[in-house]
Amino acid sequence: MTRGRARCGRLVIGALFAALLGVLTAAPAQAAGYRYWSFWDRDGSSWAYASQGPSTARPDDGAVQGFRFAVSADSKDAAKPRGAADFDTICAKTPAKDDRKRIALVIDFGTPGDAPDGESPPKARTACAQIADDATSADALAAVAKPLRYDSNALLCAIADYPKSGCGEQVSGNGESDATEKKPAASDEESGSGGPSVGLIAGVAAIALLGGAALWQARRRRG
Repeated sequence: MTRGRARCGRLVIGALFAALLGVLTAAPAQAAGYRYWSFWDRDGSSWAYASQGPSTARPDDGAVQGFRFAVSADSKDAAKPRGAADFDTICAKTPAKDDRKRIALVIDFGTPGDAPDGESPPKARTACAQIADDATSADALAAVAKPLRYDSNALLCAIADYPKSGCGEQVSGNGESDATEKKPAASDEESGSGGPSVGLIAGVAAIALLGGAALWQARRRRG
């Protein structure tokens, strides 16, 4: 009888640990990302995530820069601009001028899956912006893809009026926008937003308490 009770206690504890494992493995499926315009520099034959925003970056003549609208968690998994990105091709019909610089731009509006509800992404485009020597990347973009929209923190929200609303909103794992908008920024990572949720912690704590109670009950019965 005692062996049967002990075996029952072990089975209960095993089941609880299996439930805990299920909670932990299911957690990544609920990960959230952000729907926003990312900004890129062309480095040789590949894209590199820009180290500063378009409102402060001042590219040199001959630079190739890109903008991509997509849903991503941070710069590590951000989708890159698609399509040809060759300066000579993009700016072939724009002759050089004194005291002016030419910046080749690749503007990728993303996929239908990344689009906000009720909107469809325009086709990707390229453009050659000819701007003053001291102009910024934002100036180059404004010269070829108005209207632009920014938020109060100078985050680029829309290019050529796409999207018509929203700005860096958080998107849940199923692709739906959360009610509360939250801007993608380094502070999100530093504050630990990528860690386990309150619900996950509570679930783990509950399973641990149940496991302790089952173990105590098994020992009590053996006693």
